[in-house]
Amino acid sequence: EPQRVAEAIHLMKVKHAVVTSVDRDEIADGGSIIWYNTIMAIKALNPATTLETLIPDFKGQLENIQRIIDAGPEVVSHNIETVERLTRQVRIQAKYWRSMEVLRSLKAGGMRTKSGIMLGLGETKEEVIQTLRDLSNSGVDVITIGQYLQPSKKHLAVDRFVHPDEFLEYREIGYGLGLD
Repeated sequence: EPQRVAEAIHLMKVKHAVVTSVDRDEIADGGSIIWYNTIMAIKALNPATTLETLIPDFKGQLENIQRIIDAGPEVVSHNIETVERLTRQVRIQAKYWRSMEVLRSLKAGGMRTKSGIMLGLGETKEEVIQTLRDLSNSGVDVITIGQYLQPSKKHLAVDRFVHPDEFLEYREIGYGLGLD
């Protein structure tokens, strides 16, 4: 599989690739070995392609996070998804502070880090600002903020649609915290 991903990127002449996967919590290494092999295969076949990886939290296991650092993608993303209070509802197996620690470990390993949050799940403005602070304090370089959309009836309903002016306000707050 790693070689096939690298070959697909090569055939399409991709300049910047974003690679993601499902969580593999049932595997002892959380899937980190195939992540490492995929990153290395992409880099070997596509040396001019920049690479962003959107990784799971690997249950916070440092040896698995270290594999990503050792492979050295240009950007490592791990999405926080929501504010601390809503994490159990939105990310059933994830833990807010474990994700922050994963991001902190990636940054300490020299990675350019990125995370994302969805709005419209019932969070307050204060909670969003605190999450931005927590991400900044964890060394995150780039943050994306988007509107949550309910993917199916079995998923959480949209609590509200966020006005574009609110996104602009969060952008300015993020910039003030040193986030891109």
